[in-house]
Parts: sequence; C-alpha cells; structure tokens
Amino acid sequence: MRRVAAEILMRVERDRAFADVLLGHALPTFANPADRRLLTRTVLGAIAMRARLDHELARVCSRPLDALDAAVLAILRAALFQLRFLDRVPRHAAVDTAVTLARETAGPGAAGFVNGVLRGALRADGAIPPRGADLAGWLALAGSHPRWMVEKFIEWFGARAAEALIEANNGPAPTVLRLNLARGAPEELLARLAAEGFEIAARGRLPETVVLAAAPPFDAPALRDGLCQMQSEASQLVARMLAPAAGATVVDCAAAPGGKAGHLAELAGPSGTVLAVDVNFTGLKKVRVGAARLGHRRVFPVRADASAAMPLAPSSCDAVLLDAPCSGIGTLREHPEIRWRLRPEDFSRLAAVQSAMLRKASAIVRPGGVMVYSVCSLAPEEGERVVRRWLDERPNFAIDRAWLDTDANPVAGAFAGLIDADGLMRTRPDQGGLDGFFAARLKRLG
Repeated sequence: MRRVAAEILMRVERDRAFADVLLGHALPTFANPADRRLLTRTVLGAIAMRARLDHELARVCSRPLDALDAAVLAILRAALFQLRFLDRVPRHAAVDTAVTLARETAGPGAAGFVNGVLRGALRADGAIPPRGADLAGWLALAGSHPRWMVEKFIEWFGARAAEALIEANNGPAPTVLRLNLARGAPEELLARLAAEGFEIAARGRLPETVVLAAAPPFDAPALRDGLCQMQSEASQLVARMLAPAAGATVVDCAAAPGGKAGHLAELAGPSGTVLAVDVNFTGLKKVRVGAARLGHRRVFPVRADASAAMPLAPSSCDAVLLDAPCSGIGTLREHPEIRWRLRPEDFSRLAAVQSAMLRKASAIVRPGGVMVYSVCSLAPEEGERVVRRWLDERPNFAIDRAWLDTDANPVAGAFAGLIDADGLMRTRPDQGGLDGFFAARLKRLG
C-alpha cells in the first residue's frame, strides 16, 4: 500500500496527474477496506499537508528539497505524513517501509538518506512556530495552503472564517450517494443498499441524498445496476435548483462526466430530454455510459464548445444548466493538488471563459425558461461577479426566487440557510460540510 501511495504522489507532482483519478485505478486492487482507507488518507493527506511536511523535512534534511529525486521526496512526504498525522501506523513500520521503498527505487544510498532524514524527524517534535502577528503566514504553514490563497480567504470571509475553512479543507470529504429515484422510492433503495453492505451514516438534504460512513463496496450490484450514483451533495443541489418540469427539454452545457446530466434526466422524467453538451469526447463517452447504467434513455451527448457557439436554436430550451469550468477551489478536500497549482490570476482568466459560456448558453433559453449558472468555486470573480456583469448586459433576465416557494416546490426547504437575500446559493466545507459551490437560478422574462 505504501509503495502505491508513493507512486501516486510522485505522479501527481511530476506528471500533474490528479490524485482522485489515480486512486480510482489503484483502490480496487486492495481487497481490505482498511488498506483502501489508509491509501486514500495517505495520498490526499500528504498532498494537502505538503507545505507543513516540507517545512519539517527542510529542517532535518541535509540537501535542498528541490534537489532531491522526485521518488525520494514522495517517499519522505508519505512517511512523514503517517508519522505526524496517522495514529494507527506504527512508527517503525512507516520508517522501515520508506527505507525499503527508497532502496528499491533509487538504490542503497537513497535508503540510507531516507533513514537518516526520518530518524531525524522522529527525534524532533514536529512543532511549527507559534501564532504571531503574521496571521496569513502562520495559517499558510499550519494549514498548508499557499499564502496568497490564505490572504484571499481572509479578504473574502474574514480571519475567523478563513481559519475554519482551511481546517475543513484539510479534512476528509463525506462520501455521498445520489439515489436514482427513477428506480424506486428512497426507502426501497436504502433497504437494498443496506443489504449489500453500504454503511449509511445519514440522510442528506434531498430525498435522494445519502451520506455514507465508509466508501461503498467496489463490486456493489446497486452501483453496477444504476440504483445509485456517487455524487457530492452540493452538486445534487445544483440540479435540484434548476428543477426542470416533467417532460422538459433540458441542456447541460458542460456535462462531462455526466453526474448532473443523469440527475436532470431523472427530474425531467421519461418524457423529458437532456442534451449533454461538452467539448471533450472522452467525457461524453462517460456521459453515455453513465446514462445507460442509470437507465436514462433520453440523454443525448452533443460535442460542442459552449464558449464558442451552442448547436441549438435560439430561445428553444425550457431549462439550461451551465456548471462552468472553474478553479475548483471549493473542492480542495477531494482535490488537494489544486491548492498548489492555482495562481491568483487564474480566477480572472477563468471568469472570461465563464462569461463567454454564459452569454452563449443564455441565448437558447426560451421566454419564461430558466437557467442555473454554477461553479465549484468560492471565488467571487468566478461566481457573483460573473452573474452581475452578465445581468447588466441582459436586462431580460433576472435572479429567480419564485422556486423557493415551499408550497410549489417540495424540496425548497433543503436550501434553508444556503440561499442569501439576493437569491444566490453559496456553500462551504466549514458550513455544513458541503463542497464550496456558487449557484444562481436565472429566469428569462421575455
């Protein structure tokens, strides 16, 4: 397991691969659920806590970290994370495994070096400097985020909330399922899941949302047969925010890999139509496979660049979802490598793409139709500012709040505490455990 963890860490750093994708390939090879949990925690934790680990390694290492072989550095980070943050891994096991991996990967010299560094770390206390006047600098080290990102969090939310957000970003994300209500009532599906060994921790905000206590069995027939779908709770809320009517024509403008498209198909019913638009052909194949597994026959993949032109007639669609490509800064629990790859200028760069997509997507909404714009981002540049600028250009659209009428919408109560006074949805990991999303429901007036 520790060998696989080091290999994944090295590929994330060297090849700019994504840890969740690599874990998805590796985890099924481990039969023991405890090994799968340890691998996941080690990989995601070592990436998330990289700044703090490197701070300590630099103090006990005789060479600059950027001069080390990539495999050796990955081995050191994985081992030190286990020593400092995991209680159930014996110290001698973490060190001995790291030394063996270094010997097999880079030779006996590397093994001796790794042994010396980790023994030095064991003799040290691993403490970081005390909190001082430089709050952003201390949070950047203690919470292992880039300083510029910490400063942004403080600017956006204030110091106390920024600290809570950083702590939440370093915790595990909940494992969430969406029940496929096209296949049965919630209680019926929950009974099937329980019979197959799913450990259910809680129900979510929506009737179809289930929070698990542990990852589901990889070979679970319920997943294979399309009775449920792995999908974050915030993502499920976005589809429910669009709330397409039964039989509606719905367009998902950036559909891959297809989680929201399947949810929208379920909501629109067997007489509805979902056009799943995306520029990525491989992603569209995933949309098709996912729809087939879930039993949605009227999900039609369409390859197109929604930032350039929509392959649909103007004013032709009842409901449009634009879950736009974004920084992903609201999903650092699942994708910790994002924090080390983002740059401050990325928000404005992405906002230009998002604005272009919003203009194109809004053109296909019919009078009286609705659109939801969403991003899994906390940055105002990608969220409210994109929407406000676009509304200034399109006075025939307005933020829609009518859907929050609990008499007309049976799930409106699920959004309690998530919608602000202007009708905009914002979620954060430190507030209820949801991924960080922004969403606005927009209605075409004429």
